[in-house]
This record gives sequence, structure tokens and C-alpha cells, in this order.
Amino acid sequence: MAAPQSGSGKTTAALAVMAAFKRRGMAVAPFKCGPDFIDPGYHRLAAGRPSVNLDGWMCPEAFVAETFRIHAADADVAVVEGVMGLFDGLGSTTMEGSSAQVAAVCGLPVVLVVNARGMAASAAALVKGFAGYDQRVRVAGVIFNNVGSDSHGRLLRQTMATELPELAVFGCIPRDDSLGIPSRHLGLVTVEDNPPTPDYLERLADLAENNLDLAGLAGIEIQIPPAPPFLEGEGNLMPVRIAVARDPAFCFVYEDNLRLLREAGAEVVAFSPLDDARLPDQVHGIYLPGGYPELYAGRLAANSAMKTNVQNAVEAGMPVYAECGGLIYLTLGMEGGEGTSSADFVGIFPVRATMLAKRKALGYRQVDFESYYGGTAAGGSARGHEFHYSEIGAMPDHVERCYRVSRQGLLLGAEGYRYRNCLASYIHLHFGSNRGLAPAFVAACRKHGS
Repeated sequence: MAAPQSGSGKTTAALAVMAAFKRRGMAVAPFKCGPDFIDPGYHRLAAGRPSVNLDGWMCPEAFVAETFRIHAADADVAVVEGVMGLFDGLGSTTMEGSSAQVAAVCGLPVVLVVNARGMAASAAALVKGFAGYDQRVRVAGVIFNNVGSDSHGRLLRQTMATELPELAVFGCIPRDDSLGIPSRHLGLVTVEDNPPTPDYLERLADLAENNLDLAGLAGIEIQIPPAPPFLEGEGNLMPVRIAVARDPAFCFVYEDNLRLLREAGAEVVAFSPLDDARLPDQVHGIYLPGGYPELYAGRLAANSAMKTNVQNAVEAGMPVYAECGGLIYLTLGMEGGEGTSSADFVGIFPVRATMLAKRKALGYRQVDFESYYGGTAAGGSARGHEFHYSEIGAMPDHVERCYRVSRQGLLLGAEGYRYRNCLASYIHLHFGSNRGLAPAFVAACRKHGS
């Protein structure tokens, strides 16, 4: 489900379709194009299972196709929500990073969600342009959003039947501003911070049932190639348990990062820096993903037992990987300001974080490894995404930098801070961008535990 441009209503439409299929008793596999982590949280509630990111810039195309196959294989229906406009990617002449790239790589027909406010015949012209723009991308049909009345819907259907009879009109969604998702300083509100009201998903499912051709949507066939034969890994290796922070303060992690850790031989164990007094038993490594520690600074600071537990683990040489919110949690703490109270955190890195009124960083990043870490040799690279409104103080020179960071070939500087076996960064790396990352981290955890 893609759109000509952002703001067309594809998130609401995708959630409505997921919720309706789930209510019908179908197993729904949700996906999100691009690096976004807000929409997948809502997908999880609507579909009843984790949503998976598909990103053709961060990850090789073969990995994107593999990811879709793995997560869609056991579902009755797969729903992929696009990002920005259908063909909008990293540049003006490439599909890299676009919804169109994901559709082409995974063999997915496109349902175009069009904001029809103020349009009738022009809507068909718009759809015709998108349908014929690139032969690698097949538009199967359209959903019109923001339809003003029944007569407006009839006009839209009539012009499509006349001008594009080969494309299905899967429905017309009436205007309903009450179903929008509130905005917040990082784009939208996370589902943890803005849990839907009890009837929200029911209203979305009703919206789809009453206005969309769900049978027609479910009838769009997707060819999923069979999985390659499973290859047994090395036997008799020491079990590895990696503690992963999962709570409202640490709510963002690429689901495939966890999958790749499991495939590398790790047992992933969730814990909460907000609520738990200590790390899970018998863990050999820690993963502190992104989130919003600034919103929970007081509670994180008050949990002295957990802070001490994490600090002791780092000092003992346990491998720790932290990104964005995880990095902030490992600093001395938060400075007060911009609605955030001052708070003391774990204190591994001798700087403090400050929230800013304006966004500090947004966009894709490439990381070239400058030094050896956990089995990942210098000279390797990985890709990820950076998105935050905070900044940290000047990191002292004695703290090692493991990353050389660039954006579309422009060198941004050194980052990836290392203390003992703890590596922390503002960048959310996707382990699918370098298939050696997860095995290297698991191997380092196994070595520590042996």
C-alpha cells in the first residue's frame, strides 16, 4: 500500500486493512518500507504480530526479498505500508530506498492510496501516470481517501472505469480526521506513548469493512518463493543469552536484528531498564536499542539497582551494543531543558545528553569500521539510520571511536564510542546490511561467557 506522496492516508488505510483482516481471523504479516519505527508499532497492534522493516538502501536487495519471504511465509495475507511517495527514494534517478524498489524486489503489486480531496477526473490522470511510470512496478488498483460524499465516490469510480478499466478501485474512504495519529517531536507518537483507545482498532476495522473491497484485496496474489534448505550450524557451542531492553523507554529495534542474532545462535531475552531491578540471569551480552529515555528520565534514574547492574556488566567486559536511546542511557545522564528533567544514568561515557528544540539529525548513514570490535574487522562497513533531537557533550579524546560515518559519500566524522567491550552510537545499524555483525556480536558474547 503506497501513495503518490506523504500525507495521503496510507498509514490509516494500511492499519484499517490489517485490523479488518485480523478480525476476520486471518494471520496478517505487517511490513513497513524504510527505516521508520513509529508505524510498525501501530502495525503490531492492528495485525497482532511484529511489523518488519524492508529497506533497499540499508540492506542488499537479496536480503530484502529474503526478509519478506521469511516473515510472510506463514501468513494468510501480507500488508506492506510504503514510505513517502511510491517512487521517492534516496535520489531523483534511482529507486534505491523507495517503496517502488521494495515492490519490484519482492514481486509485490501496489495498491495506490490517493488523497482524492478536490479531485474527480484528475484522480485518474494521477493514477495513470503512476501506473505507467516504471514497468518494474505493477499497480493493481487504487483506494481513494478523503472522499467527500457518495456522489464524489461515484465520480471517482466512473472516471477510473472509463480511463483505466484494467485497474481495480478497492474502495473510497470518507473523510474522518478523528482516525489520524497525533504528531510529536520525532514525527509521530509511538504506540507506547499514545496507546489507542479501546475502540480505535475496531473503528479502523469497521472503516475497512464498510468502505473497502477486502475480498478483492485479499485476492491479490503474491508469489512467495520456497525457503532454501536449512543448513545445520556448528554443534556443541556454548549457549548464548543476550539481554535486549524492551519497554516504553527502549521501544525501537529492527525486528530482523533480533532474528539475525537468533540465527547466529543467541537466545534473545527481554528486560526492562524501567521496571526490572537486575539483568536477566546468565546473560552474556546486552543490547540497548533506541527509544525515548528522555521521556522516562526520572524513572530510569530512580532505578539505581539496574544502573549499577549494567555498569558492573560493562566493567566486567561483557559485550554491550547500544544505539541512540541506548547511548544516552550509558552517559552520565540528561541535562534539564526542553521539557526534560535532569537525571543521572549509568555513567559509562563521561558526557551528558541535552534535548534540543530542533531536530539534530535525520537520515541514512554509512559506517566504516575504523577498529576491531567483537570480531568485526576494520575495513568492514554497515548501514543504518539516524534520527534524534538530542545531542551529547564533547566526547573526550581518550574514548575510542570505532566508526567513520558518511552520508551519501559526504564524510560526517568519527563516532561509535567504545569503552572496554561496550560500543555505543547514535546510529541505528541494520544488521542485514552486513551479515557478519550478528555472528560477530554473538561470538563475542560466547567468548565472554566461556
